[in-house]
Amino acid sequence: MNGSRPTRSLCLVVCAAGPAPQAGTLIGLAHQQGWAVTIVATPMAMTMINPEELGELSGQPVRYDYRPSGTTGSRPSAADAIIVAPATYNFINKLAAGINDTYALNVVAEGIGRGTPVTVLPFVNTAHAARRPFQQAIASLRDEGVKVFYGPDQWLPHPPGTGDAQLASYPWHKTLPLLTP
Repeated sequence: MNGSRPTRSLCLVVCAAGPAPQAGTLIGLAHQQGWAVTIVATPMAMTMINPEELGELSGQPVRYDYRPSGTTGSRPSAADAIIVAPATYNFINKLAAGINDTYALNVVAEGIGRGTPVTVLPFVNTAHAARRPFQQAIASLRDEGVKVFYGPDQWLPHPPGTGDAQLASYPWHKTLPLLTP
């Protein structure tokens, strides 16, 4: 971290897409800017990331499911900001449609409802991005005030089968500046 106690809290929601194993990159960048980071992963992302390593980097365990009844603690949706990265086609479409069938979707949906600043950084291919449901989901989320880093001069999808070649250029560093009004 930057030497002082973090004054802002960030919830990073990680989906099961190619850049997921690199989520520590964003944690490091956030710490440098004074953010305390909580990580919530989708169930499938848990198979792609190293939860122990990310928990060590963030200072708290990676969450992927609801707490057992009777336990307490802060709600990730009450963070000062939420970043969803890498956001998958499925996650983006479900979030926009109001489907809340995983803990990660619940956190982001609740954050949007609370008025928490939410930024989404997709990782999808051009075939998925060309679909009307995806385009409508992006528009719907933006209508709700979600900052979706997608389009010309932002992030553009890659051709099918070429995602691995895009991992090194995934723009983790461009998400944090979007959190300020």
